[in-house]
Amino acid sequence: MFYVTLIKFNNQKLPPSILSLKLQKGITLVELMMSLAITSILAVISLPNFNEFTVQMRVDNEISMLQRLLLTARNSAINSGEKVIMCPLTEGGQCTTNWHEVLSVFIDKNNNKTYDAANNERIVVTKAAIKLGDQLIYGKGRTMVTYRPSGHLTGLSNGTFRYCPLGHEVKSRGIVIARSGRFYVTSDIDNDSKDETRMNKEITCN
Repeated sequence: MFYVTLIKFNNQKLPPSILSLKLQKGITLVELMMSLAITSILAVISLPNFNEFTVQMRVDNEISMLQRLLLTARNSAINSGEKVIMCPLTEGGQCTTNWHEVLSVFIDKNNNKTYDAANNERIVVTKAAIKLGDQLIYGKGRTMVTYRPSGHLTGLSNGTFRYCPLGHEVKSRGIVIARSGRFYVTSDIDNDSKDETRMNKEITCN
């Protein structure tokens, strides 16, 4: 058999569980309001820093993916022995200047600077469109990056990719591509919290 031990509290016999509840001290309305006020202040202070952090992470991630896309395009040209193009494509397979949209890397077998699925041309890899409102620009009206089998770029397809997040242009970054086909990511050379090329030119999308 089981027994419940009873103790006296104010001349009444109560189970220990009820006694413990009576002895617990709650918080007052003033204390609750103070806690909420402090929490709100801390949230207001930390929110801008968190927002800056997420923007920086987005920019760095996009630049990293763009690097991998360029490297894939260059290696594909060297390994296939054919020209490889990286660009934003229309439904008809034409390259455009809409670099903020989906980017595709394809082997241009017939050298017509167009993606022709009917001619057994294949897309090697794609990269998703960037966040709505952000900007991604390449050179001055450039529509494509074209790699030769040597790993070099064709014609005047060299230039600078510039990624600018909406409302945070100070965090803009870039990738500079030389005619040799090699490229590098910009950095904050002069410690002014803005990325520059090796020629000390700040990255902007104006």
